[in-house]
Amino acid sequence: MGRRMPAVAGAFYPSSPESLRMEIENCFLHRIGPRRLPRKVEGEKRPPFLIAPHAGYVYSGPVAAHGYLQLEDRAKPEVVVVLGPNHYGVGSSVSVYPEGEWVTPLGSVEIDSKLAMKLADLSDVFTLDELSHVREHSIEVQIPFLQYVLGEFKLVPICILDQGLETCVKVGRALAEALKGYENFLVVASTDLTHYEPDEIAKRKDELALEKVINLDVEGLYEVILRHDISMCGYGPVAAVLEASKGLGAQKAQILKHATSGDVTGDRSAVVGYASVKIELES
Repeated sequence: MGRRMPAVAGAFYPSSPESLRMEIENCFLHRIGPRRLPRKVEGEKRPPFLIAPHAGYVYSGPVAAHGYLQLEDRAKPEVVVVLGPNHYGVGSSVSVYPEGEWVTPLGSVEIDSKLAMKLADLSDVFTLDELSHVREHSIEVQIPFLQYVLGEFKLVPICILDQGLETCVKVGRALAEALKGYENFLVVASTDLTHYEPDEIAKRKDELALEKVINLDVEGLYEVILRHDISMCGYGPVAAVLEASKGLGAQKAQILKHATSGDVTGDRSAVVGYASVKIELES
């Protein structure tokens, strides 16, 4: 049984439970955030698919909070699937963490080994692999937000090294098929947008990519990233989530918040772009 310990606690977010909870609440209350805390009340409406950033909480946390606020008054998901890019080049092309638990300062989260196995059975695009996840931060930084809003939940982390169009379409289609056995589920794609360009240029490039995301246009996303040299690190996970959402009946995405690190720090000379996006499924 795997036990994945935090790789970036104390760097991307605080390492003590009290400080981490306070930091998450600050993200919700931040002037760039939704400016209020989520109501921890369950409803009947299905959770949306989300796209969320994965920088340090001080930079991207307020933008991420807009997405996680959408989980209030929703049905409790039976499983949460988080897809993130592999920044380190270690492990398999598409790695599903197979079993065990992920640990954060807020506690441990059980891996849904049944869904992990189902994905591996559905498509050979997936490898059951822990190695890809050991150092990777893109999935990890989503987990404390999820713990804060949802409490206990089951998790399936998917780390994507091969972000090619064909691979990520396969991931999305298999994920849609696997999730048809669940009544309520949450899927999160983890990505930052343009990296280290002047604020005005970064926002313009981000908007080109986000236009394709809004329309669930997977091929268009790849085309615009290539044509305009957009340094969006998690385009593969986003493409997979767009493909999965379409397979489950989604029609459109909605941008909840788009900002850059310059909006937080005031330094607009070389920024990173962040967005929170939701995709509603038919209830």
